[in-house]
Amino acid sequence: MRKDDVLRMIDAIHRERGVDREILFCALEEALSMAVRKKVGVEEGFEVKIDRKDGAIMLQAPDGSVSLPSAEELGRIAAQTTKQVFMQKIREAERDRVFSEYEDIVGTVVSAQVHKLEGPNVIVTMSGRTEALLPRSERIHAERLHVGDRIRVLVKEVRKEGSRVVIIVSRKDPMFVQKLFEVEIPEIAEGVIRVMKVARDPGYRSKVAVYSMDERVDPIGACLGVRGTRIRNINDELRMEKIDIIGWSDSLEELVLNALKPAKDIPVEHIFPDEENQSVFVLVSEEQKPLAIGMGGRNVRLAAEIVGWDIELKTPAEYEAEILAEGGESALENAEVLTEEAASTPTDSPAEEPARTEEEA
Repeated sequence: MRKDDVLRMIDAIHRERGVDREILFCALEEALSMAVRKKVGVEEGFEVKIDRKDGAIMLQAPDGSVSLPSAEELGRIAAQTTKQVFMQKIREAERDRVFSEYEDIVGTVVSAQVHKLEGPNVIVTMSGRTEALLPRSERIHAERLHVGDRIRVLVKEVRKEGSRVVIIVSRKDPMFVQKLFEVEIPEIAEGVIRVMKVARDPGYRSKVAVYSMDERVDPIGACLGVRGTRIRNINDELRMEKIDIIGWSDSLEELVLNALKPAKDIPVEHIFPDEENQSVFVLVSEEQKPLAIGMGGRNVRLAAEIVGWDIELKTPAEYEAEILAEGGESALENAEVLTEEAASTPTDSPAEEPARTEEEA
């Protein structure tokens, strides 16, 4: 191989595959050294060196430096060995480059394009060429993707498998919603507002609890944006998944009230925590119970995830019937006092600001 051919080959591979030139020179040196040793029948003592400036190739033999034998002199098998070893080293270098590049961005959101559909799994491309796997377990069940769609994904895992790198991305993980908030809401990226917790039923509804580190900044209003522009960008990415933004509170009772929204008009004195069992019993009116539970129990389930405790909902009538069945007349008298208080609570009494969604912005 001529000197100019070596340099042109190294430059071409460097541009095409993004592998560092020095790595390519070392890989070619090792491949040629192995081919020569195999031809000579020794395991060590023959090292090929390539001049980085002019591409000259020299063989350092035990008795001094000599010119490298030609391809004809080395033979077909040695030439094949050189090619196989060189290509293997290139693949390993590509793997290491991709691994180091994406290992540093695990847990961040990146742009991608749907490249191929393989049954329930989706292959996406990032940064033009790098492929990643969006498996069925990380897809939104109700979402339909097509080849060419541009989406954003959460880089969830990067691992080496043989000579390649497997990158797992997600659109289902609750962290995906949190990272979208960090991208779209400057106050969150700056640390003025913190996302305290995210509860998600992918494709249907998410609850995001936020807290302002600056009392002058309204965390819910900042997340919604002017006329809901900020939350709408997130909502569009999630394909119309409903998002409830609620205020975080260190008070368990207040947090329960906020988490159960859009249900409202629930007095704080109708929330009964059980610290031993880490559960909360909430007395709600007949009108508010369907909102508190949500379709298929989704709202109360997500609220329980936000709070971190189990939440049990009952109307005054249900509570009275249960007490009557378990405790007799004395217990019923106590239940009647409680249910009378619930019934006397004005339905238009001032309450915490309801959870706001993009539709209300």
